[in-house]
Amino acid sequence: MPILENVKEYAERASGLGRLGKKGVADLVRPRKPHTVRFKHDGLLPNHPRWPLLIYRGVIDLGEGHDRAAVIEDLFEANGWGQTWRDGVYDYVHYHSRIHEVLGISRGKGRVRLGGSKGRIFTLKAGDVAVLPADTGHQCLSRDDDFLVVGAYPPAGTYDECTAVEDHPRALKTISRVGAPRKDPVYGAGGPLARLWKKPK
Repeated sequence: MPILENVKEYAERASGLGRLGKKGVADLVRPRKPHTVRFKHDGLLPNHPRWPLLIYRGVIDLGEGHDRAAVIEDLFEANGWGQTWRDGVYDYVHYHSRIHEVLGISRGKGRVRLGGSKGRIFTLKAGDVAVLPADTGHQCLSRDDDFLVVGAYPPAGTYDECTAVEDHPRALKTISRVGAPRKDPVYGAGGPLARLWKKPK
């Protein structure tokens, strides 16, 4: 599926077909309060020491007549979150120690464990968005055949993928250097993320 979706994305960006654009997607965002969850260090997986995971349920009206993945890409990019990709969530526990990540569900549903092996299981479905602070473990446990995720990252930070025990000491050192994004990937500068992910004094 990723190869087909990547070709589709390239064609849409080149032609503009199926895309509403950054201005058009704002009308598809619904007012929602984020569900917040804090995960503790579990001995192997750091999780973020200060900032909670945010889940916006049914926050995007994906509707019909346009590519749902493109809607989510345009929304994230309009709010300064880029390097978008289309795929699923890996079926093994992993985390990013030097960058935050947002996951928008464009099709289907999946059972995803967040917070590592001792974390919590959430069913994420089309229209949901999860914002993961750096060091938050995530893993897909099961999914529909058509489950499709759009991921993105804020402009500051460097992508990495941590899975092994030897990644842990480095992750503990780098987490303090990963700053809060300037914009919420769904609501922009005035969104809840700025309030919930306050910079340390």
